[in-house]
Amino acid sequence: MPETMKAAVIEAYQQPMPTLKQVAIPTPRPNDVLVQIVAASINPIDLKTKDGGLRMLLKYDMPLIMGSDFSGVVTAIGESVSTYHVGDVVYGRVQKNRIGTFAEFIAVDQGDIALKPANMTFEEAASIPLVGLTSYQALHDIMAIRPGQKVLIQGGSGGIGSIAIQIAKHMGAYVATTTSADHFALVRALGADELIDYRTTDFSKVLADYDFVLDTRGGQTLADAFKIIRPGGQIVSIAGLPNARFGREYGVPLWKRWAFGVATRQLTKLEKQTGATYTFLFMKPSGAELETLRQLIEHGVIHAVIDRVVPFDQIESALTYSKSGQAAGKIILKMTTQFDQVGARE
Repeated sequence: MPETMKAAVIEAYQQPMPTLKQVAIPTPRPNDVLVQIVAASINPIDLKTKDGGLRMLLKYDMPLIMGSDFSGVVTAIGESVSTYHVGDVVYGRVQKNRIGTFAEFIAVDQGDIALKPANMTFEEAASIPLVGLTSYQALHDIMAIRPGQKVLIQGGSGGIGSIAIQIAKHMGAYVATTTSADHFALVRALGADELIDYRTTDFSKVLADYDFVLDTRGGQTLADAFKIIRPGGQIVSIAGLPNARFGREYGVPLWKRWAFGVATRQLTKLEKQTGATYTFLFMKPSGAELETLRQLIEHGVIHAVIDRVVPFDQIESALTYSKSGQAAGKIILKMTTQFDQVGARE
C-alpha cells in the first residue's frame, strides 16, 4: 500500500477552493477500518464547513481534508474490529470531527458504516449516507410520521428532498414539496402528492394544517413554515439556526446556549404563537441506521437520485456547480476506477 494519498485540502476558512495534494494515508485506530474510497458525495455542509459557517458548532484544525460521506472497499482493520473484514464493500458518513472523504483513503469507526447496498453502484451508494441519515432521523426519529399525516418537504429535487420524499411516502405520509417546474416530473416520480413551483407560488398561501415541515432552506422560508403548521405540529430544519433546546441536548457551553436562544428569539415567538415545535437537526452518523437504509434500498423503497458524476481531479467544477444550487439530486466525486461496480477488482 502507498504511504501517501491524494486529498482535497483547505488551509484556512473561506479558501476559495480546496487544493489537491499528497498527504499521509491515515492510520486506523483500534476501532477503525481503513477504506479505499471509490466515490464520495458533495453536500451543502461541505461548502458551509469550508467557509466557516459551522464554527459555532464545530471548530476544525487546519489544514483540513473536506468531505463527509463515501462508498469504498475496506483495506485494513483496527485490532478491535470484528464486524468488518478486508475486502468488504461499505458506505458511510464519518463523525463530524473526522471528516475527510474527499481523499483516496479514510479511517472511519466501524460503528459509522454499513455494507453497501447490493443493488447500488459505488456512485449510487455514496449519494446516500448523509442525505439518507438526515431524512430518516427527521422523518422517523423526530417526527415519527404516521400514515395519513401531511408533511411539506422543501426542495424536493435536492439531495435531501429527493430521499426524504421516498422515505415519507414509505411511512404513509401525504407529501407536498417545493421545487422548480423543471423538476416536477422527478419529484412526482419519487412519490410527491402536491407540487409547488417556488418560483411562481408562495407555499404558505396554498398549504394549510400540515402536521410537519422538513425545512432545507432556513431564513424567511423557515419563518413562513409556521403559517401552514397545525397546533401541535413540528418543523424540523437543517438550515435554520440552532436554538437553546438544541444547545442543551448537544451539550454546548452555557454561553453558546444563551447565544442560540438570542439568535432564535423570533422562532421561539412563532412557536408560542402557533403551538408548534421547532427542532434544529444536526444529523448523527449511525451505522445501524445505514443498515436500515440498506434494507430499504435493497427492497426497492429508496432509489438514488444523481445529477452527475465528476472525476476527483475536477472537484473545483463540481463544487462550483454545487454552489449554484441547480443540481437535481446528488453530485458525486469518482475517486478511482480500480474497482468494478460490485466491489471486485477489475
